[in-house]
Amino acid sequence: MNDDSISSALAKGTVGTLSQQEELPLLRDHLLRLDRTSRHDRFHGFIDDNFIRRYAERCANDGTVIIAYFEDGVVRGAAELHPPEQSPDAQPEIAFSVERSMRRKGVGSILFRKLIAEAHAKGYTNLRITTGAQNDAMRALATKFGAQLTFRHGESTGSIDLSEHGQAEPVPTPAMVTPVEAARAIVDMNRAYWRMVMQMSGWGRAA
Repeated sequence: MNDDSISSALAKGTVGTLSQQEELPLLRDHLLRLDRTSRHDRFHGFIDDNFIRRYAERCANDGTVIIAYFEDGVVRGAAELHPPEQSPDAQPEIAFSVERSMRRKGVGSILFRKLIAEAHAKGYTNLRITTGAQNDAMRALATKFGAQLTFRHGESTGSIDLSEHGQAEPVPTPAMVTPVEAARAIVDMNRAYWRMVMQMSGWGRAA
């Protein structure tokens, strides 16, 4: 896991990109912790535990990049960058989820900035985001980062032009994480135990 410390008046934790070995259990357990409403917003109504387990397994094997927000070694928020080959129009798609206890602390913005930087590094020029019509927080966050959203079939779908972001604003990193701190975080994550779906059997798209 690539790890960065976060300094914020609200969010106190680390942000890191999960390795494939970490990805399945950490993403899965985070998604399973989402409350019913958050699951509905994230997956457009798909809230069954088995569905989420299959989704996490798919993400761990299809090249999806997972950027995670940790507190006390536990993933409390995740930004997903799905590869363009998973999309019918060859456009990379993004999705976000933040546990209720971490809402209104700037976690979504932190993850969004980090994800845009990752997309720049991969040479992507546009990103697609799809979210439920009732997911006001996600729509507001997407609009904040330049998404032009349109409403259809109960969803808000939009595109983010990365050329308008330049090299995205980095997440603040006031101090480098030492090897000991990184090792401790990995141990904590292993103790906690732990990528597009909906393209499995035509279930839909990520929110």
